Amino acid sequence: MLPSGHVMAIASENSTWTIALIGNPNTGKSTLFGALSGVRQRVGNYPGVTVEKKLSEVVHDGRRWILVDLPGTYSLAPRSPDEMVTVDVLLGRRTDVQPPDVVICVVAASNLTRNLYLVSQVLELGRPVVVALSMGDLAEADGLTVDAARLSRQLGIPVVPIQAQLGEGLEALKQAVEEAGTRPVPTIASPFPTPFRQEVDQLAATLTPPPPRYLIERLLLDSGSEVETQLALGEPEREQLRQRVNDARARLAEVGCRVPEVETTSRYAWIADSTDGVVEHPEHAVSKSADRLDAVLTHKVWGSLILAAVLLLTFSAVFALAQIPMDWIDAGKDAVSGAVEEALPDGPIRNLLVKGIIGGIGAVVIFLPQIFILFFILTALEECGYLSRAAYLMDKIMVRVGLSGKSFIPLLSSFACAIPGVMATRVIENRRDRLTTILIAPLMSCSARLPVYTLMIAAFIPARSYLGGLIQLQGLTMFAMYSVGVVVAAAVALILKRTLLRSAAPVFLMEMPAYQWPSPRVIIYRMFERGWDFLQNAGTIIFAVSILMWGALYYPRISADELKPLLMEKARIEAALDTAKAADDKAQVESLAADLGAIDHKMAGEQERRSFLGRAGKLIEPVVRPLGWDWRIGSAVLASFPAREVVVATMGVIFDVGEDVGEGEGEKRLTTALQTATWPETGKPLFNVPVALSVMVFFALCAQCVSTLAVIGRETQSWIWPALSFTYMTVLAYIGAFLAYHVGMLFVS
Repeated sequence: MLPSGHVMAIASENSTWTIALIGNPNTGKSTLFGALSGVRQRVGNYPGVTVEKKLSEVVHDGRRWILVDLPGTYSLAPRSPDEMVTVDVLLGRRTDVQPPDVVICVVAASNLTRNLYLVSQVLELGRPVVVALSMGDLAEADGLTVDAARLSRQLGIPVVPIQAQLGEGLEALKQAVEEAGTRPVPTIASPFPTPFRQEVDQLAATLTPPPPRYLIERLLLDSGSEVETQLALGEPEREQLRQRVNDARARLAEVGCRVPEVETTSRYAWIADSTDGVVEHPEHAVSKSADRLDAVLTHKVWGSLILAAVLLLTFSAVFALAQIPMDWIDAGKDAVSGAVEEALPDGPIRNLLVKGIIGGIGAVVIFLPQIFILFFILTALEECGYLSRAAYLMDKIMVRVGLSGKSFIPLLSSFACAIPGVMATRVIENRRDRLTTILIAPLMSCSARLPVYTLMIAAFIPARSYLGGLIQLQGLTMFAMYSVGVVVAAAVALILKRTLLRSAAPVFLMEMPAYQWPSPRVIIYRMFERGWDFLQNAGTIIFAVSILMWGALYYPRISADELKPLLMEKARIEAALDTAKAADDKAQVESLAADLGAIDHKMAGEQERRSFLGRAGKLIEPVVRPLGWDWRIGSAVLASFPAREVVVATMGVIFDVGEDVGEGEGEKRLTTALQTATWPETGKPLFNVPVALSVMVFFALCAQCVSTLAVIGRETQSWIWPALSFTYMTVLAYIGAFLAYHVGMLFVS
């Protein structure tokens, strides 16, 4: 499809080649990338945009390949900077990726005509191209027979049938890539009519230096093209170019080559010629079980019920299956902390290592099992084709708040952790829709909020049941906390789409992928990929913040004189304990050991109350009083802003029961301490049901996760959006907590 006179590209004889993979969504491109690359992969973003960059190294016949997995796309018509990345990579216009020596186009045999549209565009870029023909088994199931050899002859490029999930055809594909990279690129006639080619030539002559021919075609074909911005012209030159483009379009319209219809007509005519005699259709229509399955899974009633069951099972699995490995991680953290405590004397270094560094790392790693399990399930559902049906069902709901069904999957992911949810918004093409989804994703109640809900519900919500025990009040309260985030997120999305991020509700277009068995290799790869991404993005930030929060809690140190009464009491108990041990009085030893622990907890609590963080809590007490809180609750909330999962341990220290309050006796001690806590000036109980609801609603709505804010900054390439997210969520959390407390107090006698 190269015009006459075009310089044909030949891959270099260097020992390193760059191989680009491109294809329509749901063609098996990611499966092929994983099959070719194994585990040697690097994931990041292209500089300046949110498009994910996946690179991998492969060695074939002594030559090193750098595989570049480009985003799935239906065409190379760039409408945004993100979509321009793919065109720039293929044209060799990016400095962060070497120009591709060979391009592998992944084409689904079951949807040949649609997929070859993209191939026709790639062929114009002047690169060696190899077609990887995937999903042949699905084509056969539909009664189609595709003659790959004839298709190769008629396209003029290699066509290799593959089944990447089974490892079939991979060696033949590698050999075809090797041969294509060492041969001249075949000259293929342009699909466009002569008048269009002439206008492209005339337009190219006016630009100095002339850009690649494909970009000039896009200038003519795409109104408001991103190409115009990429040419980096000054405003006068840009206006002149627009005028020349408009004149060229007018001339083309006069001769019957209207833009942009000329592209669709020309390319599909070329596809018809290229596939003539290639596909053999069945004599009779094949009854598809997939159609019958779709009728159920996308049904308004049955499909919704199945979706609800899938979601219930997914989150049940996330919480139930993750508990054991999370306990292992927690035990490992405690073991390391214990070893450090035994090896080092008491002091700031030991405290920093145990509570700052090891505690901070543990706070990140402990959520890996949930991330792994969630993405194992989501990837399996996506690979088998179900997630697209779920998004179709949810589109009817999402469109009411100005979003589409594509926002459903990122928001679903956010229930485990907002970080992968924010990263999952990359599937949303429209920038405003993507930003809206990013800004509401943290409102989904993630797993880090669960300890707060569990503590408050167990301590202050009565264990009442209704309908013969089928409905529990505590369970209803937990459901209400999750619902608060969902309802508020819908309201925020509606407001954003009508104000700051105004745009019409997007038209939901998603090609339903064929049903197939998911590839275990792809599932495991994506599971670990997302887990590593989580560690990279969350770990470094939480680590740094953990050090800062440790310093805020550890300093300034209380002098021995200030702790003299407690130290004297501790010395007395220790002496009595030694006597009891000598007398082998086990009951007395146990009682005195408990008293000694209580003294240690009181000293730790006194230190935290006088720390910088404790002082800050007292400073903001007038602000949090309207929420029913005192400075102790305020201090715990301040400590949890970097990562909300630390609030329970912080409360344990502040309320003099120690930080080991996650479960068992420690949890019981904290529950009792909260239930018996009082206001110093009145002696009235500090906590009641309205206060507990106020705390839970605040945590349901507040942006207490530095890691999520950092990922929002990275994904949006700006700190404006994380600042907006933090501000609006904090304001909403305060208002929600205020209403929960004061409305609740109306019902408290």
